[in-house]
Amino acid sequence: MKKKLSLLAGSLSLAVILTACGRDPQLEQFKTDIDTFCTNISMLDTSINNVDTSADGALDEMLGYLEDLNTEFQKFADLDFPEEFDYLEPYADEAGAYMAEAVSSYMDAYTNETYTEEMFTATYQYARENESRAFRRVQIIITLLHGEDPETLGLATVAPEETTSE
Repeated sequence: MKKKLSLLAGSLSLAVILTACGRDPQLEQFKTDIDTFCTNISMLDTSINNVDTSADGALDEMLGYLEDLNTEFQKFADLDFPEEFDYLEPYADEAGAYMAEAVSSYMDAYTNETYTEEMFTATYQYARENESRAFRRVQIIITLLHGEDPETLGLATVAPEETTSE
């Protein structure tokens, strides 16, 4: 969850960096879109963490938040990156694909009543791995937008389209 909050902090720093570049409308829209994405992810993270798992309807509430999370990641994947940041679009696309797979797996794990405990655990772990991959790509994007080297921050980069073996 710290990752998600760091995304928000990163987007706020990004706002300062991008606005220093002038009044390019596409760049301004991109900054707004990144800020919106990070804010929405942070709010969803808070909502997910505040679900009362003992309450009636908790599962449906959690699944709804997961669908919303996927929607936000798909919007992120569809962002029109400014020309100077086009090289980052494949990472955004991968983040969206990984989150879609994660949410699908979470849904499967929590709604498939025929799963054994082992099947549930394996599906849940697969979902968590894909969620982690999605957030890692977002962190890499934000780090590169700040002009920093992701590897110096412990974020190993993987060339886009080589990620299927991850």
